[in-house]
Amino acid sequence: MTLKDSEYKLRKDLVLRIVVSEYITTVNPVSSGFIADKYHLDFSSATIRNILADLEKEGQLTHPHTSAGRIPTQDGYRYYVDHLMNEIQLLAEEKERIKTEYQKQVRDLEYLLDKTSEAISDFTQYTSIVSIDGREDRIYYKGTGHIVEYVDPQDVSRISDILQALEEKERILEIINQDIQERFKIYIGHEMACQQMDQCSLAVSRYEIPNGPTGRIAVLGPTRMNYQRVVSALDYFSDLLRESFKDVPGK
Repeated sequence: MTLKDSEYKLRKDLVLRIVVSEYITTVNPVSSGFIADKYHLDFSSATIRNILADLEKEGQLTHPHTSAGRIPTQDGYRYYVDHLMNEIQLLAEEKERIKTEYQKQVRDLEYLLDKTSEAISDFTQYTSIVSIDGREDRIYYKGTGHIVEYVDPQDVSRISDILQALEEKERILEIINQDIQERFKIYIGHEMACQQMDQCSLAVSRYEIPNGPTGRIAVLGPTRMNYQRVVSALDYFSDLLRESFKDVPGK
C-alpha cells in the first residue's frame, strides 16, 4: 500500500467512524455537508463525498431513497466494531451509583443475577440477558420493553418475532453460549443466524463468581446500538460480579 493509499484509508476510516457514531446518536442519515460543517476535517467536501460513495460501493454504507445522507449497513457496523471502536471507561460516579444499588440487598445468587440483568438494562437502555452455565431453567431477561424503542412501533410483527425469539430459551442459549476467546463477542444482524433478530445486535461477555457459577451476560439492541457503552458496561458488570460478591450464597 502506497503512502497515498494509506492516507486515503485513514480518511475512509475516519468518515465511517463519524457516520456510525452520528447515526447511533441521532438515527438520522449523515450527509457530506453535515460532516464538513460539524467536523472541519482537513480535506475537502468533495473528498468526503467521494469517500461516502466508495464506502457505499464497498457495502459499508447505504442511503434511504428519500435522503442524500448515508446510514451504516451491517457490514459497516462489523468493520466499526472490529477496527474503529474506541475503548471507553464508565465514569467514577456511574460506577459508584451502580455498586451502591447492587449492595443494598444482596440476598442470594438468583437475586444477584436478576439485579444484574436489571442494572445492565437500565444502564444501556437495551434488553439484557443473564444466564448460568448448566442451568437452562435460569435465564434472566430485563428491558424487553425497550424493543419498541429501536424497532418501528408500527411493525408489530417484527416486535412479536423478537419477543418470540427471546422466549425460545434454548435458541438464545445456543447463541450466547458459543465459545468466547476474547473479553466479549458481538454478533451483528444475520451473524446470529436467527431470522427473528436479523435487525438486532447482541453483545456477550462471560462472568465468573468465585466459589460459584459461571455464565454469560449479554445485551440485545438494534444494529445501531451504542457499542462502546455496551462493551464498557459488560466489562464492568463482569468485574463487579467477580470482585464484589465473593461470598454470595446459593452457588
